[in-house]
Amino acid sequence: MKRICSIYRSPRKSEMYLYVLRADALKRVPENLLSAFGPPIHAFDMVLTPERALAREDIHKVLDNLDQQGFHLQMPPPEDDYIEHLPEELLRRNDPV
Repeated sequence: MKRICSIYRSPRKSEMYLYVLRADALKRVPENLLSAFGPPIHAFDMVLTPERALAREDIHKVLDNLDQQGFHLQMPPPEDDYIEHLPEELLRRNDPV
């Protein structure tokens, strides 16, 4: 099952991508998703096959989503919140025991 896919990036959220079948373009993407995503910026096209590995997504999930709903939304990786708490943790370490 080979799919020619167009990948768009969101102008609103770093590292958020929308995969669609190139032949369908954005026709099958719900309006409310496009509204939240922002005006899609075409990043590139690629051929997807079950044997192809993707860096951050499960290829089988992507292909299933493309077939079933006409798109796949790749969310940004979770931000590491440990940096926000780092000063507090350092203070605790320096407290007398």
